[in-house]
Amino acid sequence: MTPSGDASIHASAVLVGDRGVLIRGPSGSGKSRLAFDLILAGRAGQIPAAILIGDDRVRLATRDGRLVAQGVPELTGMIEIRGLGIRTITHAAEASVAVVVDLDAADAERLPPPQALKTQVSGLEIPRIPVGRGYAALPLVLAFLTTV
Repeated sequence: MTPSGDASIHASAVLVGDRGVLIRGPSGSGKSRLAFDLILAGRAGQIPAAILIGDDRVRLATRDGRLVAQGVPELTGMIEIRGLGIRTITHAAEASVAVVVDLDAADAERLPPPQALKTQVSGLEIPRIPVGRGYAALPLVLAFLTTV
């Protein structure tokens, strides 16, 4: 894939330190909420600084064997905060995706098998966090980012 002309996908993305977090899920599953929670966790010093890449729509490209998430121009620097509406926020242009978070994942389990913790995106294998409906995603993502 190349950055120009690619279709966008329904997802959000955040740059945490030097690692991108791609957040997928159906409408209303909490993608924007998780993105903002990660930004707040970065501001609180729980994780490295976290900056929005894109909310609601992002473009994915492959570059030098990496999956890169980019915001779409029409939504640059905007994030939905439920109860407040669309707000503007500091943003970065892109991030290399280090993990995919799948919200409302049907295959989420207490002790997931190793194959559930990986996904293929654009031919690249990426670590994956499946989050079941009704479960808090933030602790799982923080655990991924702060443990080995």
